[in-house]
Amino acid sequence: MKPTGRATIADVAEAAGVSKATVSRFLNHRERLLSPDIAARVEVAIAKLAYSPSPMAQALSHGRSRLIGLIVADITNPYSVAVLRGAEKACQDAGYLVMLFNLGNESEREREAIDALAGYQVDGFILNTLGRGSNVVDAVTLHGKPAVLVDRRHTGMHTDFVSLDNHAAMQATCGHLLEGGYRELLYVTEPQKGVSSRRERTAAFGACITAHGPRVAGEVFESVEGESDALDAALTALRKRAKRGRRAAVVAGNAVVTLRVAQAMARLGLQFGNDLGFVGFDDPEWASLIGPGLSTVAQPTDAIGRTAAACLIERLRGLDSAPRQLLLPGELMVRGSSQAL
Repeated sequence: MKPTGRATIADVAEAAGVSKATVSRFLNHRERLLSPDIAARVEVAIAKLAYSPSPMAQALSHGRSRLIGLIVADITNPYSVAVLRGAEKACQDAGYLVMLFNLGNESEREREAIDALAGYQVDGFILNTLGRGSNVVDAVTLHGKPAVLVDRRHTGMHTDFVSLDNHAAMQATCGHLLEGGYRELLYVTEPQKGVSSRRERTAAFGACITAHGPRVAGEVFESVEGESDALDAALTALRKRAKRGRRAAVVAGNAVVTLRVAQAMARLGLQFGNDLGFVGFDDPEWASLIGPGLSTVAQPTDAIGRTAAACLIERLRGLDSAPRQLLLPGELMVRGSSQAL
C-alpha cells in the first residue's frame, strides 16, 4: 500500500525489499555495488512512490549543507539589501543557498545569529555586522567555519574582507568639491564608535583637509538619530561661513545621513547647490529627485556581494592562503548639488 504523505527512504527500501543502505548506494550513483536485479527493483520502487531525496539530507551525507549564512546589521539599509542581492546571485550560480539573519542593529544578537545559523549546518558565513565587541570573533572561532567580512572589520578577526575603497572614494569626493570652488567642508557621519567603515571615511576626510590646508577648512559632525536640532545648528553655522565668501559643502557618510541632511535643509529653507554644496556616500534611487539632484558616491554593492560570496566559496573549496583584503572602487555620480562656480 502506498504510504500517505511524502515517501521516505525507508518506504523505498520496504517496497524494493532491500535495506536503506542499499537505496542510499543507488541514490549516490554507486550502482556498481549492486546487482542489476536489485538496482532495477530500487529504481521501480522510487518511481512507484514518486520518491524525491531531501537535498539537505543528501548534502549533509557528504559533509556539506550547501547553505551560506548571511548576517546583516540592518535589512532596512539599502546598502545591505543591495549587497545581499549580489551575494545571493553568486551563491546560486555556485549551487549554494543563502540563509539570512537580520540583527536589527542590535549588537548583542551577533552571537545568537551565528549560533542559530550554525545550527542549520551552514558551510560558512558572510558577515555585514556592526563590528563591535568580540561576540562575532568568538562565535565564528567556536564553530570553526570560514567567514568573510563585508564593509566592517572586526578587531582580532583575521579573515577575508571586502569593502568599498573608502580612502580613494573620499579623496575623489574632496577633490571634486575643491575643483568646484568649495573651501568650507562639513563631514556628517553617524557615530563612529566601533564601526570601521565610518572611522575610515572620517580619517580619509581629515587627511584630505590636512593635505589642502590652510586654504581649505573642514569639520566632522556626528549625527545621532532623533537629535535634529544639533544637525540644524551645524548646517546653519556652515551656511554662515559660506556667506563670508567661501563656498561651503556637506559630505554625508551614508544614505541614512543624506536623508537627515535633506530633511534639515528643508527645515532651514536652504537649497542644495545654491546655499550649500553636497556629496553623499551611497546612491539611493531618490538622490536624483531631491533639489537639483544630489551628487553621490555609488558603491559597487552588487560586486561587493558577489566578491564576498566568491571569496567564501573559494575557501570552502579548499583555498588556504593568507586573509585577503579586497577594496573595490566607487563611482562619483555628479549632479546639481555640487555644481562648480
